[in-house]
Order: sequence, then C-alpha cells, then structure tokens
Amino acid sequence: MSRRGLAAVSSVLDQAASSATNILVLVLAARLSSASGFADFSMVYVTFSVLLGLNMAYVGQTVVLEKDEGRLGAVCRSGPAFTAAASAAAGATLAVVGAALPGDGGRGFLALGLVLPLVLVQDGLRYCFSALRTPERALAADALRLVCVVAALLLQPEGASAGRLVLVWGVSALPALALGLWLLRPYVRGARTDLRPYLRRGHLGQRFVVEFAVGNGSSQLAVLGLGVFATPLAVGALRGATTLFGPLNVLFNSANAFGPPVVGRASGKRGVVRLTVLMGAVLAVLGAGWAAALYALPADLGRRLLGETWAAASALLPATGAQYAVMGLGTCALLTLRVLNPRATLSLQVVFSLLSVALLLGGYAVWGVSGAAWGLAAGSALKAAAAWLRVSRTPAPAGAVTTAA
Repeated sequence: MSRRGLAAVSSVLDQAASSATNILVLVLAARLSSASGFADFSMVYVTFSVLLGLNMAYVGQTVVLEKDEGRLGAVCRSGPAFTAAASAAAGATLAVVGAALPGDGGRGFLALGLVLPLVLVQDGLRYCFSALRTPERALAADALRLVCVVAALLLQPEGASAGRLVLVWGVSALPALALGLWLLRPYVRGARTDLRPYLRRGHLGQRFVVEFAVGNGSSQLAVLGLGVFATPLAVGALRGATTLFGPLNVLFNSANAFGPPVVGRASGKRGVVRLTVLMGAVLAVLGAGWAAALYALPADLGRRLLGETWAAASALLPATGAQYAVMGLGTCALLTLRVLNPRATLSLQVVFSLLSVALLLGGYAVWGVSGAAWGLAAGSALKAAAAWLRVSRTPAPAGAVTTAA
C-alpha cells in the first residue's frame, strides 16, 4: 500500500476509534447507572461534547490548515499548549460551578472540571499528527484511549455515580495522552511555544467557532422546532434514519479532520479541485450505496436495529440516503474552500444551515415527516451546489494559509 493510501486508512480508522469511544462510553455509563444517574452523566457529557467541538474549531482546524513546513513544529507545540491553558481555565470554572450545584449532578461537573485538560489535550493531538501527515500515530494513541476507557468503566460497580464515572472516564485518558505526547516529541523538539496567535483578533479559529455554533445551533433548532409541531413518532423516525448512517459520519469527519493536509499537497487549484471532486464522488456513491443496502434489509433485521422505530425510519431511507449522498459532495466542496480560502466558508454555513431548518419545517408542514426528510435533503443539495459554485469563483491561493489575520 502507498504512503498516501496508508494515511487515508489510518485516518478513517482513527476517526472510527474516536467515534467508538464516544458510543461505548455512553453505552457503558447507561448500563452502570440508574436512570437519574445516567441523566446526570449525559448532561455532563453533552457539556464536554460542546467544549470538544469548540476546541476542534478554534485550535484543531487551524492546525491542520498550516502549510508552512518550517512552522509545523512550533504550531504542533503551541496548539496543545493553548488547549491545555484554555481547558484548565474552563475546567476551573466548571469545578466552581459543580461545587456550587447540589447532588450528584454537581459532582459530575466538578469531576469534568478536574479532568477536562487531560481529555481535550489528548483528543487535540490528532490534529497535530494530521498536520504532520502521520495519522497512524493518532490511531495508536486513540486506540489505546479506547482500550483504557472501556477497561476502566467495566471495572466500575453497578449503580456508580455520575461523578465517579466522569472521573474514571477522564483519568483513563492519561496513558493515551502520555503516548501521544511521546509520539509527538520528535516533531516539536526545539520548537518555540507561542500562544499569541490564538489570542489575536482575526485568528482564523474565531470564524470556525462561529461555523460550529451555527451548525450545531441550527440542528438543535430543527429538532426543537419539529418537536413543537410534529408527533414524537416523526421525531423518532428522523433520528432513527439518521442514526443508521453513523458509519458515513465517520468518513465525513475523517475528511474534515485529516483532509486539509492531504489535499493541500496537490499542485495548484486544479490539483486540489480534482482530488476533492474525486473524494466527493466516492462519498456520494458510498452514501447512495449504504442507503440502498439499508433499504434492502429484511424487516426482522431492521427491527433488531431500531426496534419499533424501524417501520417509520425505513420509509425515510430514500430521502436520508439522498441527503447523505449530496452531503458527501458538500463536505468535499467545503474542504476545498478550507484549503483555497478558509474565510469563504462562514457565510455558506450560516445561510444554508438556517435554510435547511426552514426546509425541514416547511416540508413537514406540507408533506409530513417524509417532507421533513426531503427538506433536509434539499437543504444539503443547495448547500453543496452553492459551495461548489464558490469554489469555481475562488482564485488559486497566492501563498500558504495562515491562522491569523
């Protein structure tokens, strides 16, 4: 296998390991906790997920966009250092809030505050390895993280409190953090730590944080809006159909996390576009093929996957499959813009995320839950078309991408 092929496989496997970690943590916590205990744990974990996304947007995305080979060592030293400092400040705030809150929920937030720097720095190292084009090192650290967290949670007694589970989950990141730092050390030895770019006005991560907030906020708004107008069955059907496409989310996340350094090596705009069009076509075919495979599943097997939700969710597979097919094209269009002109993506994300919400609600109002699903597909298709149109009008970059204005 070629070096590029090995990097692509390692990137996908690393994203799969990270996704499996998140899924298994929730499954094991649910099995160990009471209903109220798992509710407390879930609130803490949602908070962590938001902070993780913010760190990915502010630090991770700017790290993987670095093209200057001479600066990679300094960037890969400074990025984790900023994450450590920022997460320590956020963790201290969470600890104070947790100590003031009553009950086990408060102790859960207190525990999150104590372990937040460990888990955020460990996760953030993958972006450094991506920028250095050594994703197999990220895979080694994240695979160890998966093994350690599963083993640690399996050792916990039934009925364990949310605070205890959060503390065990966080401390179990230590071996993977140590391995990741050791694997990173040869690339950052002698490099200088500089946190000033992350504090400057105009730092590129500020735009990516807004994109993250808009994207996540609009999806939450869509769910809340549909919950107001629709029946619980409609909401469950949409969630169930989307859940079935989890493996494709792994591929999309891999493209976003590890794609920029690979695509950035292509020669000129034409080389970048040729590569991302190929990637988008592959993702689109995989999305359509996955939808066809799910649609062909026997009803008995489908019910084993989603229980009573299968009947309603399976009816939405054509629409959701179409959505994921065009999402593959849209993901690669946005990836192209990230490489050619990172500042061009914010307006697209804002306009078309809000448009997707409007199409979802409008589709439901006219054609019910099927209309809502097709509304999401239409929103994704329009976003992909607009992104590729922006690519066609974007001039070739004159120099390396920088992370500050």
